[in-house]
Amino acid sequence: MAGSILIVDDVATNRIALKAMLSAARYETCQAASGEEAIAVAIEQKPELILLDIELPDIDGVTVITRLREMAATRYIPIIAITPSDTPEQRLELLQSGANDILSKPFNELVMLARLRSLMREYAIDREFLRRETACSELGFAEAQSDFRPPARIAVIAARPDSALRSKRALARELPGDQIKILSREETLARPGAECAADIFLIEAGLAQRGDGLRLMSELRSRPETSNAAIVICTRADARETQATALDLGANDLAPIDLSCRFAARETALRVTAQLCRKCRLARQRDALDEGLRLAMVDPLTGLHNRRYALTHLARMQDHARNTQRPFAVLILDLDRFKSVNDTYGHTAGDDVLIDVSNRLRSNLRSIDLIARLGGEEFLIAIPDTTLAEAGSAAERLRRVIDESPIPLGNRRRIWVSISIGLALGGTSASTAQDLIDRSDAALMRAKTTGRNQVMIDAGTAA
Repeated sequence: MAGSILIVDDVATNRIALKAMLSAARYETCQAASGEEAIAVAIEQKPELILLDIELPDIDGVTVITRLREMAATRYIPIIAITPSDTPEQRLELLQSGANDILSKPFNELVMLARLRSLMREYAIDREFLRRETACSELGFAEAQSDFRPPARIAVIAARPDSALRSKRALARELPGDQIKILSREETLARPGAECAADIFLIEAGLAQRGDGLRLMSELRSRPETSNAAIVICTRADARETQATALDLGANDLAPIDLSCRFAARETALRVTAQLCRKCRLARQRDALDEGLRLAMVDPLTGLHNRRYALTHLARMQDHARNTQRPFAVLILDLDRFKSVNDTYGHTAGDDVLIDVSNRLRSNLRSIDLIARLGGEEFLIAIPDTTLAEAGSAAERLRRVIDESPIPLGNRRRIWVSISIGLALGGTSASTAQDLIDRSDAALMRAKTTGRNQVMIDAGTAA
C-alpha cells in the first residue's frame, strides 16, 4: 500500500467518497467524525497524512491543527485542510496554525493526489531522521532542539526582470529579516557555489520556455550545493497539470506567480517560512546525528555506522515495518578472499581497501538507507520500505560498483576486489532483527560457497 491517511469529516458520505478515491490510489485510510476523535486517532494510529475538513461539530479545524502541532507524537504529520469556501483570511489562519496546504471543495483530484505524494514523501524523510535522532537520544548523544531560525537566503527566479522585482519587493515586506535576491536561470546554472547559494528558491514554472522552471528545479536537485535547498514553484492558479508535475518532480510547495495582492504575498511568505523552518530542523537533526555518530557510533576506520548503532537502528526499522506492514531489506556483504589482501599487501593496504569499498557503497545508497561495518570485512545494509525486486536490483548495483574498477593502493599499484551479498526481506512478521541478519548471513554463505562475487537471496524470502 502507498501509505495511511486519516480522513476527518463529520459527513459520512464525504468520508466514503474520499476513502473510495484514496483506496483506488492504493492508500490505506482511517476515519474520524469529530475533532476530538481525530486527535485521538492521530495519536493512536499515527497516520502519514491527515485530510481535515475544518467544519466539525465539536471544535473547529484551526483548534484541531494547533493541538496536533503541540504534541510530539503528531507534530510533524502533514495536514491538508479542506474548506467549503476559499477566502484569503481563512487560508492565512490555517497556514499560521500549521496546515501544510488548503484545498477548497470541489478539489482537483490530480493536484490533490500529487500533493499527497509530495507531503508523504517529505514526511518519510522527516520520520527517518526522527527515528535516528531518537536512537541517539536513548544513548545520550542528542541535544535539545531549538525552534530558532536564522536569517535565510531566498532566491527569486522569474521569466521577466520586472516580475522578479515585484516578487522580491512583496516578499521583503513580509520577510524583512531575510536576504532576498533575484537570479536569472542562466546565472543560477552558470555560477554554482556560494555566489548563487540559497536556502530556498522561488522559481516561476515557465521561464524562457514552457517547463523551463521545472527543468531548472531538477538541475538544482542534482547539484550537491543546492540539493538540500527548499524549492517553491510559482504557477497560475489554473495550471493544474503543471502544479501536479512540479510536486511529483520534487517541489516542496507551490505559490502564485503574482504577489501584488497582499494576501498572496502573505500566504507565500508563510509557505516559505514553513519550508525554511523544516530545512533548519532537518539540518539541526542531521548535524546532531553526525556528531553523535562520530563520538560513539561510527566505525573509526571507514566512517560508516558501527555494529552497535546498526543493531539499535535495525530493531527500530523492524518495529516500524511490522506496524506499517511494509517490508524492508537486510543485506550482508563480505569482501571475497580479503585475507589474501592482508597477507599479500599488508594490513595498511587492507585498510585502504576497506575505506575505498565503504566509500563506494555509501555513495550508491540513499540518505535514508542504513549502512554499517559489522567488523572485519563484513558490512550490513538495510533498505526501508522496499520490495524484493527493488532490493535485489540495489544489491546487484552495489556488487558491480565494487567489481568493475580496481582500488588504488599507492605507488601506482592497483588491486581488484569483489563482494558477495546475502539478502533477506522482512519486517511484516514476528521475526526479530537478529533473525533477518541470520537469514541474510546464511544467504551470504551460499554466495561464498557457490562461486563468490554474486548476490544470493534468502530461501524464505525467495519463496
